[in-house]
Amino acid sequence: MTILALQTSGPATIIYFVAMVAIMYFLVILPQRRERKRHLEMVAALKPSDQVVTMGGLVGEIISIKDEMVTLKTGDSRVVVERARIARLLNAPTAA
Repeated sequence: MTILALQTSGPATIIYFVAMVAIMYFLVILPQRRERKRHLEMVAALKPSDQVVTMGGLVGEIISIKDEMVTLKTGDSRVVVERARIARLLNAPTAA
């Protein structure tokens, strides 16, 4: 009798599983997709003279962009990083 009391009905189990998947989608996957899309748009719009921060924490000004490589001037040195490793843009776009 205790075994029967612990079993749940088939449809209820499926409903709980679908509800958990939906919750995970809206709380984890959807915001992650939005952030990825925003980052890809920001990286695609990079141009020379933008001030940026890399994922490694380097702060610099973009000197040149070649395909997927970005040359940054940071202090007195120049560093080449992958375009996708730019974490954020420091200078806000100016209204023309």
